[in-house]
Amino acid sequence: MNKIAKQSLLTTLFAYLGVVVGYFNVLWLLPFVLEPNQVGLFKTIQDLAILLVPFAQLGIGNGITRFFPLVEGSKFSLLTQTLTVGVIGFVVIAGLFVFFQDTVIAVFARNAPDVNDYLLVALLITLFSLLSTILESFCRSYLKVAFPSFIRDVLLRLLIALLVLGYYIKLYSFSALMWGLGGVYLLALLAMMTYMVRSKLFQLTLNWQNLDRKFRKSFFSYSFITLLGTAGALLIMKIDSLMVSSLIGLDANAVYIIGFSIAVVIEMPRRAISQVIMPVISEKFAVDQLDDIHQIYRKVAVNQLLICLLIFGLIWLNIDNLYHFVPNREIYQAGKWVVFLIGMGKITDALFSVNSEIIVFSKFYLFNITATLIMCIAVIMFNFWLIPIWDIEGAAMASFMAMLLYNLIKFIYIKVRLGFSPFSIALLKIVLIGAFSWSIAQFVVPGLETVLLDLVLKSSVFVFCYLLGSKLWQVSPESENWIKDRVAHVWSTVKKS
Repeated sequence: MNKIAKQSLLTTLFAYLGVVVGYFNVLWLLPFVLEPNQVGLFKTIQDLAILLVPFAQLGIGNGITRFFPLVEGSKFSLLTQTLTVGVIGFVVIAGLFVFFQDTVIAVFARNAPDVNDYLLVALLITLFSLLSTILESFCRSYLKVAFPSFIRDVLLRLLIALLVLGYYIKLYSFSALMWGLGGVYLLALLAMMTYMVRSKLFQLTLNWQNLDRKFRKSFFSYSFITLLGTAGALLIMKIDSLMVSSLIGLDANAVYIIGFSIAVVIEMPRRAISQVIMPVISEKFAVDQLDDIHQIYRKVAVNQLLICLLIFGLIWLNIDNLYHFVPNREIYQAGKWVVFLIGMGKITDALFSVNSEIIVFSKFYLFNITATLIMCIAVIMFNFWLIPIWDIEGAAMASFMAMLLYNLIKFIYIKVRLGFSPFSIALLKIVLIGAFSWSIAQFVVPGLETVLLDLVLKSSVFVFCYLLGSKLWQVSPESENWIKDRVAHVWSTVKKS
């Protein structure tokens, strides 16, 4: 567990460093440098590309994680085969994209016609992101998740910041900026390949004899089925942005994206934990250690909610203060309730723990088809229903409702099939502690005219009450002991040096 804990800690640190860079990019740099319609276009192209990735990947990222323990001695054959399949998948998706080009153009023609000028950029980003995710899955199977996380969460965002700054100082046109997005994702891919080569994790081979026909059939059947689960999760995250652009316009999408970006930081701990815990769950299923998986299910729920609710409380407590630092905040502050609704969706994800990972790596992974089809239909219908009524708040409500429905369906299925439940009295304690701490900071602590001082004062009171309540009520003794051990280890290292 020390190796897992170390990788989890580093991954979390890189994730939050990436959040800092991402916050700078989305909440300050983009609104400062670009016009709202340009911000909307910039993010719409990225969202469209990322939405295409799981379909081009054909789900083989999850296949690598599940089948990696079974290919001892043929790991690089598996890597070469999956990269080949990924490229083939991209060619198929690109072909379909071109074949249905008129339909895609018609979707954006009325309210966001500029999107149609950069559809090829979206395809380039799809290709480079596809290859990067396959390589990252291979690293994850070796429990090497920290540096790939750095590339994805930090390096990529730094490169995007440099790209936008180049446009700001007039090194190139806005059109060149948009095409430069493809170059940024290519650089991130090259960085991943360089890391793997230096770590001796990258080698291409055409010797696939050890991957027999039976193995390939099982691998690709599993990958194709889990594709739907991966695509469904991304669909919830990205379809609302694309539908806002299509149904309202790029300006509205810029406002929506700023709000969404403030809220998305809430899921960073859950994402980091998921990256580390996936191979562990896969291995536990391989040796039929179901009790261990149930314990992981419950413990992850507690620790995810403990961290995510703390972040959500801090964000909503300081929502007006956060928007104060956004350039042209009089435009973007209209997305305030987007933050709340998307934040509630992320809390829902944390509350239901690693239900997706458990289904994906269990013998019941076929259920992903049913759950994902229900979710995909629901999220699209919710958006068509609610966006015309409430505009961007309707899109956020649609996302929240879809995430809640998706998690409920998976929870019920896991409960019926495996008898697992993530819920415990500790979760209720955390919610009560969070509500009490937020109320104290919001209604008891006096507001200050200086924005930064008000933010620091309210945040300090909230964090103090939250941590004190968690300590006194013993909601997660395991996490508390682990933190104490880490602090003691760091302190002893400092003393020795």
